Amino acid sequence: MNSKILNISLIVALAGFLFGFDTVVISGAEKKLQLLWDSSDAFHGTVVIGMALFGTVIGAMLGGIPTNKIGRKNTLIYIGVLYSISAIGSALAADPVTFGIFRFIGGLGIGASTVAAPAYISEIAPAKNRGRLVGYYQFMLVFGILVAFISNYALNGIGENDWRWMVGVEAFPAIIYTLFVLSIPKSPRWLLTKNRIDEAKIVLASISPEISIEALQADLNADESSTKASENIFIKKYRFPLTLAFLIAFFNQFSGINAFLYYAPRIFEAAGLGESTALLSSIGIGITNLIFTLLGIYLIDRLGRKQLMYYGSFGYIISLSLVAAAFIFNWEGIAVPIFLFVFIASHAIGQGAVIWVFISEVFPNHLRGSGQAFGSSVHWVLAWLIPSSIPFLFSWIGPGAVFAFFAAMMVLQLLFVRFMMPETKGISLEELSKKLSGK
Repeated sequence: MNSKILNISLIVALAGFLFGFDTVVISGAEKKLQLLWDSSDAFHGTVVIGMALFGTVIGAMLGGIPTNKIGRKNTLIYIGVLYSISAIGSALAADPVTFGIFRFIGGLGIGASTVAAPAYISEIAPAKNRGRLVGYYQFMLVFGILVAFISNYALNGIGENDWRWMVGVEAFPAIIYTLFVLSIPKSPRWLLTKNRIDEAKIVLASISPEISIEALQADLNADESSTKASENIFIKKYRFPLTLAFLIAFFNQFSGINAFLYYAPRIFEAAGLGESTALLSSIGIGITNLIFTLLGIYLIDRLGRKQLMYYGSFGYIISLSLVAAAFIFNWEGIAVPIFLFVFIASHAIGQGAVIWVFISEVFPNHLRGSGQAFGSSVHWVLAWLIPSSIPFLFSWIGPGAVFAFFAAMMVLQLLFVRFMMPETKGISLEELSKKLSGK
């Protein structure tokens, strides 16, 4: 693999590390904050937890605008600034509303990163390695989740305001990421869509000298020869890729993955584990997630996206059904943690490895930012609504019924994979555009 492209992809993928860390770090502090500020379940879920998720929705919805207008690189720089401000502000917050505002700022960074980072990596990656390289974003995401779980465990109990350290420590990797991303080049495909041919030629010569600017431009011109300046992702021609992006994002969240990651310690405590054991079990979840994500990245360009989704779907159905049964029939001890470990493994090798790769592949070059924003928006609207409702749903119908519903949704995902999802491995972005838009 081209070492320059690999290094650039890893730098950009650090946005995923901050995504994972920021998403999960709240799990160690959320119960402390609810007690500190004496918040109701509804207020706690909406403001303390939900504001960050609302930020991701806005960031995902609007992330396609700067990604297309000012470029992938500049958008990634601003994302690092948002993460830094959020971490420092959240650590210094004196009330839940201020805390929620700064968490909202971090959420903007998360939402925008799910648009800009996969789009950038997919555009510099050769077709044969694209799944693996974009998959590093997901690897960094789950690595960030693991580090957040370890950080929460290490910082738990260090003082009365240990939660401030839990949420504030993110400032260090956020600043480092921002400095690193300043060194990457602009996407040559984005430069060509802006007719900045000389700049694209310089970038391409430095990262992929085996590809001529003329060949890449010819592919782009052929892809866009029948397009119109007024085109958008919602016209009839792009209905199929739009549907694919919607459904993979929809099923990603209706697996219950974000609901579980946000409330992992709380779920383990509900299963009968103590607070310290629950936090320690969360670290085990992070390790499992990391190992199976690595396996998914290794296999994604070998077996393909669709095969991994089959594995994940079957694993989801089995593990979620067992978790539901454990809560309904009061199976105590290690049953629930073991079933949840299987659930995380199924997610990591399936949806976790595939979603950002797949969404970055199915839209044409001139609409990739908008398409990525659409898929990310669907993902984050649901990632906002579902986790925000978990405290209420657990107290109303119980965890067993909630996990049973998630299991039923994964049966529908299996049908989507079987009858609708195309295989995209090893095919150039321009060729995929022709196939999926019916050209």
